[in-house]
Amino acid sequence: MRHATLAVLLTACLAATGGAWAQDAATPEAVARQALNHLDAGEYAQVERLFGAQMAAAVPEDKLKAVWESLPGMAGAATGRGDAEVSTQGDATLVQIPLHFEKAELIARFAFDGDGRIVGFLIQPAPAADAAPTVAADAPFTERDITVDEGDHALPGTLAMPKGDGPFPAVVLVHGSGPQDRNETIGPNRPFLDIARGLAAQGIAVLRYDKRTKVRPQDFASGNFTIDDETINDAVLAVDALRKTEGIDPNRVFVLGHSQGGMLAPRIAAISGHVDGLILMAAPSRPLLDIVVEQTRRLAALNDGKIDDAERAAINALAEQVRMTRDPQTAADARTVLGQPVGYWRSVDAVNPVAEAEQVKLPMLVLQGARDIQVVDADWQGWKEAFHDDPKATFKLYEPLNHLGIAGEGEGSLAEYQQPGHVDAKLINDVAAWIKAH
Repeated sequence: MRHATLAVLLTACLAATGGAWAQDAATPEAVARQALNHLDAGEYAQVERLFGAQMAAAVPEDKLKAVWESLPGMAGAATGRGDAEVSTQGDATLVQIPLHFEKAELIARFAFDGDGRIVGFLIQPAPAADAAPTVAADAPFTERDITVDEGDHALPGTLAMPKGDGPFPAVVLVHGSGPQDRNETIGPNRPFLDIARGLAAQGIAVLRYDKRTKVRPQDFASGNFTIDDETINDAVLAVDALRKTEGIDPNRVFVLGHSQGGMLAPRIAAISGHVDGLILMAAPSRPLLDIVVEQTRRLAALNDGKIDDAERAAINALAEQVRMTRDPQTAADARTVLGQPVGYWRSVDAVNPVAEAEQVKLPMLVLQGARDIQVVDADWQGWKEAFHDDPKATFKLYEPLNHLGIAGEGEGSLAEYQQPGHVDAKLINDVAAWIKAH
């Protein structure tokens, strides 16, 4: 399962399964490069012929054209491609090819079925090439491996643990949308790595883990899954694992959710029953499906202040997919927004983050960057309007910060996510102080 909404940018996720056309003797790598050549040449009908039947139905020629032609406006002109990497996952063959643009480094990911059909196509930011730096020996904390869930379904993670006897307050980090790793790597930036180590240095244990969609996409192969399967259930298990860890104060375990993770944090707390406070970082307060359309329109206009015909077509197609998703006559297994099943999106659409936060009645710290181009002032105001007179709610607005909590200047942009930076120290210090006060 692949998808992208709030936290994974420069992304067009077009996923489906099945099909009725085969690639004969051509290798998956050759077919992937052929597809990219056709896209560069504007031969979208030729690309559609390489798709499986359901993929072609979900992403016909006109939608493919709109998505591909919107990329230069976000990432600049294409400057070349890198070497392909081929791997297998069950019966599927995966091919990923780096795409070099003036303003961004992207990766095109293809999934092929056993007959050589393209059954999945994803374009997303390239991850950071270098490994996370090791923790210094004299740091006031250590890091060790930890898992969330058990057996074949276990997710690998990292526990940043303060040195000393404890017991320590602790935080579970819950990712934004998309197949995120434990550091929430976006381009050269790792927001969760910064937050985890910044809090651990101040005496707060932090658990971060690879998202299920990142390391176990096969768990979603049936197409019958919900937001619980994708995010919430694992976060609940992470809270439980942290509470049972030696040296952790089981009565002071918090959830910090970023972006979509912040939207889901109240529900995670309600299901867990063992969360002692919520930290919502760049959290939507409105329905995610509405934000997806609004965000696409906003990002399309950022590069030149206007929306061209291709971008308008992509926006209109997305709006129609949202309408279909909300139409009760549309089958739950149909694929609409970002190629994901209607049933999944309906489970997301059923989340009412403000109402659910009101129900759990927990202490809550709401963090927002004023330069955020994804989760915007309307969402910030939604939280403030609901909780402005609640003594358990604390609000922090940071004028220079973007969606990742990284400082910048001027109007925010997608290209900014490809510039290396770190989560603002003041934000991390505010989180640490708030946790210690609770």
